[in-house]
Parts: sequence; C-alpha cells; structure tokens
Amino acid sequence: MRLIRPLFRRHRLRIAAGFAALGLVDLVQLYIPRIMKQVIDGLARGTATEAGLIRAGGAIFGLALAIALLRFGWRYLVLGFSRMLERDLRDRMFLHLLGMDRTFFGRRSTGDIMALSTNDLASVQLSCGMGLVACVDAVFMSIAAILFMAALNWRLTAIAVAPMPVLAVLTRILARRLHRRFRKVQEQFARITEFARSTIASIRLIQAYTQEAYQAAQFDRMGREYVEDNIRLAVIQGTLFPFSGLIANTSLLLVLFFGGRLAVGGIITVGDLTAFIAYLYLLTWPMMALGWVVNLFQRGATSLQRIEGLLEERTDIEEPAGAIQLDRVVGTIAVQGLSFTYPRARAPALDRLQLDLQPGTTTGLVGRTGCGKSTLCHLLARFYPVPDGTLLVDGRDVNRLTLDSVRNAVALVPQEVVLFSDTIAANIAFGRPRADLDAIASVARVAAIDDEILAMPDGYETRIGERGVKLSGGQRQRLAIARALLLERPILIIDDGLSAVDLETEHAIIHNIRHFLRGRTCLIVSHRVAPLADADTILVMANGRIVDRGDHARLIERNAYYAGIYRHQVGASRESGGNGGKAKMEKRK
Repeated sequence: MRLIRPLFRRHRLRIAAGFAALGLVDLVQLYIPRIMKQVIDGLARGTATEAGLIRAGGAIFGLALAIALLRFGWRYLVLGFSRMLERDLRDRMFLHLLGMDRTFFGRRSTGDIMALSTNDLASVQLSCGMGLVACVDAVFMSIAAILFMAALNWRLTAIAVAPMPVLAVLTRILARRLHRRFRKVQEQFARITEFARSTIASIRLIQAYTQEAYQAAQFDRMGREYVEDNIRLAVIQGTLFPFSGLIANTSLLLVLFFGGRLAVGGIITVGDLTAFIAYLYLLTWPMMALGWVVNLFQRGATSLQRIEGLLEERTDIEEPAGAIQLDRVVGTIAVQGLSFTYPRARAPALDRLQLDLQPGTTTGLVGRTGCGKSTLCHLLARFYPVPDGTLLVDGRDVNRLTLDSVRNAVALVPQEVVLFSDTIAANIAFGRPRADLDAIASVARVAAIDDEILAMPDGYETRIGERGVKLSGGQRQRLAIARALLLERPILIIDDGLSAVDLETEHAIIHNIRHFLRGRTCLIVSHRVAPLADADTILVMANGRIVDRGDHARLIERNAYYAGIYRHQVGASRESGGNGGKAKMEKRK
C-alpha cells in the first residue's frame, strides 16, 4: 500500500466526492422500500387513493432518476481515479525502467516486465476501482440496511443476519489461499509472455532450423500449466461465490418463514414484510459481492507486491550527491587499472586494464572473441558501474559526474544493431528527432548508404519493418553508424559495427568518418584489420588486458596474433577475387 498511498492522498477530494455520491445512492435506494410499505399497507387497509398511488409512483421515479445521476457521478469520479492511478503507476514503472542498468535487464526477463506493465497493472486498477467501490458500498449498505430492517423488527433482523458470520469465517480462511494462487498464476502468465516474445523475436532462426513444432509444443505445455493453475484458483473462487449465495438465500428463507408467521399473527403488516424483504435483497448484494471483492483485492494485492518488487530494485549506477555536470567535453579518456566482472561470472572480463584515448585521434582495438572488447565499450558508455578512479573523462572520475553528461559525450555504435519499425529517416534521427533531412542525408553519405536509400521506393521515408527486417545486415550497420554520427558527440565508439560490410565499402566509411570527426575521439573495435589499418594507434587485447600497441605496420612485424589476422584476411580476399582489397592493405603497410 505504501506505493499507492501517495496517489490516494493526491486525489483524496475526488475520491471523497465519489464515495459521497455512492453513499447517497445507497440512502436513496433505502427509501424506496418505505414507499412500497406505505402503498401496500394502504392497499391492504383499503385506504389507498389514485392520487396517493400517483404520488408514490412519482416519488419512486424521482428517486430512480437521482440514483441514475448519482451512479454516473461516482463511476466518473472513482473509476476515473482508478484510471489515473493506473496511468501514474505505468509512468512511474516506465521511468524506473529507463533508469536501470544492463545488470537489471540481464536479471529480469522482458516477458516478466511486459506482464507487470499489462496484466498486473490492470489487476491493481480493477481492485482500486470497482473493488474499492464494491467494498465501501458493501460496508455502507450492510450497516444501513440492517438499521432500516431493525427499525421494522429487530427480532426478525437478528434471525436474518444469523448465518452471515459463517461467511466471514470462510472468507478469511480462503483469502490467504487465493493470494498464493493469484501469485502463481501471474508468474506463469509472465513466463508465457516471455516465451511468446522470444519466439516472435527469433522466428527466422526457428524457421531456419525447422523448430516450429518444438516451439509450439513448448508453448502448448506452458499454456496447459497456466490453465491448470487457473483451474486450481477457480476451485477456491468457486467455493466462495456459491457459498455466498447459499448464505443469502438461507437468510431469505428464514425471513419468509418467521416473517410470514409474524405477519399472519398481526405483529407486523404485509407492508412491513415486503419492505423487510426488499431491505434483505439490498443486503444480499454485499453478501454476494463479498467473494468477488475478496478475489479482486487478493489479485490486486498480489500484483501490487510484484510491481513494488520491480520498483524497489535499484540501479548499480547511482549519481552521488553533488555530481558534476560536464558542460563541454574535450574527449580525453583515461582507463587506469580497470577490472570488471559480470554478475555470477567466475573470471573477470577486464583485468587491470590501462589505456588512454586522446581527442583528434582514431584508436583501433582488436582481439579474440570474449577478450573484453565489447565490455570496455559498454563501460565507456556507462552501462555498468566501474570502481572509483578507474575511468576518467577529461581528467575527472566518471563516478563523480552526472550520468547524462557522460552518456551525452559518447556516441556508441553497438555490436547488435537496434532498429525500430519506422522510416529510415526516423531511425537515423532517433537521437536528434528534430534533425532536418539535409543533416540526415549528410551522415548517411558518410556511412556510404545514401545512394542505396535514394534507390528505395520511398527514399528516406521507406519503412524498414520490425528490427529493420527489410534491410541487409550491412545496411543495418551503416544506418546505426549514421545515427551515431548525427549526434555529433565528442567521443565515437564503433563496436564491431562494420562486420557485415564488404572491405571496399568499409574502407570508404572509415575514410569518411576520420574526415567527418574533425578532432574528436574515435575508438573502433573490430575483428578485421581493414577498419584498423588507418588508425593512429592499434591496441591488441587478450584476457581483459592490453598486451600490445602500435601502428598497423609495426604490429604486423612484431605481433603474431595481429599478423595472423592480416595474413588470413589477405588470403581470403585473394581467394574471393578481392585483390583490390589486398593492394589497399599492402599500401597501408
């Protein structure tokens, strides 16, 4: 409740007005049986008149109209509040997710987050809307109806409410079991959502390996487990709902029997008995609703606990009080003895790493798969926390700087390209939504993709499909490079962002980038020699450390690993008819 308590306080006037309207509805409903009593008693005594019947009918119509208007009022106010609460919680969850680091998203599945943002949030909204209304209405109507019944005959009232404590005891027993079952159902729904998401995201791989039947069988198994969990939940719900009806009908039976005897004996009038039964029907709604309300509250409480669990998680990258805002970044980066180990990993990804990157220089980074190249890129972009004093930007410890100012200084081209189901222009301008088409086309030319875009049916307005499915791997990488260049940030990091591009295009892109950067800092990570050959300095990485450094020619002479990559790529280029590529590399040597 601590999560939603401030939201209740913020909207307390709206809630109070809504419940006031709800209370008036109940009071107005309670006056209708009194009118019925007077009419029936008048008819029984033979004193009723046509004018009196018209007045009674008009009064009932007026009360019904008031009930309709007041019901609209409380629905608008209270249910409107529940939608506002849902919106506020969704916004808070979204902002919280935007601020979390990579460790969090490695720990939480996308399916679980989606389930929390949809199914769980809807459960909280329903419990704080109709659930709360039903609860308040049941309490108020129960008390008021019993008082009106007691005013007619307190002995008959005692008989009518005698079975109700049994329902209260049963509800208390089943409430805890409902809570556990609801939690299991919600968690299973999250697993199904995650499985469906991962299947859709990997559909091309699944079809390529003809695993459709296997995936369908897995989904069917999870669906059956979900149904079984819901059936177990329905058994508990099915116990509560019919039993509530049984108690209500038992009360009615007792009233008809004992009330009928009182009416026959002349202790109460027929009008009294009719009004009493009408009040009992008004009391029956809270009794019948009790099981539904308990279900709503238990489902809402379970979902609220899951949402609170998400919001209580904290990022490992937290700004200290008084963090410094870097207004102008030159682009100097110093890595001093940086060690980093992923959560639950046995060996460090980086081990006392030392390197310097200077503005106006292009630095290449090469190494075997898993040596820590991408990890370094992610740490430079502040996706993970680093120890104090191990990573400096412009001579300042990044842990003393605001997170936004560091990230706004770095343009990263990630190894895994992320594109949106939108136009080419919108994807390039993702970091600068207001960029005009001239600026977008300019960076597209630097990334050597402008001609290909213009050849498409709608040019820069061509929609590329989910994750850029309509583009080749090389086109996707070049769009990512153009997007990073459009930011014009002082530090550019390309993490193996040219692996799907041919050597000739790759050489043209690197040449364009070096000219485009004009004194900014550039780090190019690659498995291939071609993008690194023109770099001012090339770093060779192994086991999380820099084991050698130098220019292209020097490393070929003295570093066996680098020279081996060079010879292998030259040989591959010759076999594929790429002698032009060999000549270019020989010229750089």
